[in-house]
Amino acid sequence: MKLGLALREVHRSETELAEALLHLSERHAVVHDVHLLARDLAAWSADHVRQVAEAAHDQGEDLDPDPVRDPGVTRRVRERLSEALGRARAPELALLSDLRTVYVLAHGVASDWELIGQAAQGVRARDLVDLSQRCRSETIRQARWADAMLKESATQILVS
Repeated sequence: MKLGLALREVHRSETELAEALLHLSERHAVVHDVHLLARDLAAWSADHVRQVAEAAHDQGEDLDPDPVRDPGVTRRVRERLSEALGRARAPELALLSDLRTVYVLAHGVASDWELIGQAAQGVRARDLVDLSQRCRSETIRQARWADAMLKESATQILVS
């Protein structure tokens, strides 16, 4: 059965989404609502990753329940060096780019959850159906948040 492979993929994509949200939070810490909400939303994805690792065990997959890494010092040093050398993009444009990345990733993760939910229904794995519905719902909320932030910020940033 290929359900284990699908769980491995959603594990990878949820990890990537969590890290993108943490990156967004760290990179735009001066925008307090972005900073705080992105961290909260990253915690949702980190929780999804833990739950996927548990569910995947039943499918013969051994996944790390805690692969999400906070950006930390290395990324901050790299960004500060880039800014000092004059190669960094305007922070406002970087915000739009990072929000767009989160938006796209979240939609991909939501699609992964939909596929898992369909497969879980097919094999009558009720607990996996419930997990996919719960996680997909939260992931769609993450995408909607990124979309709302893009709409809120775009005019001001692109017209000024």
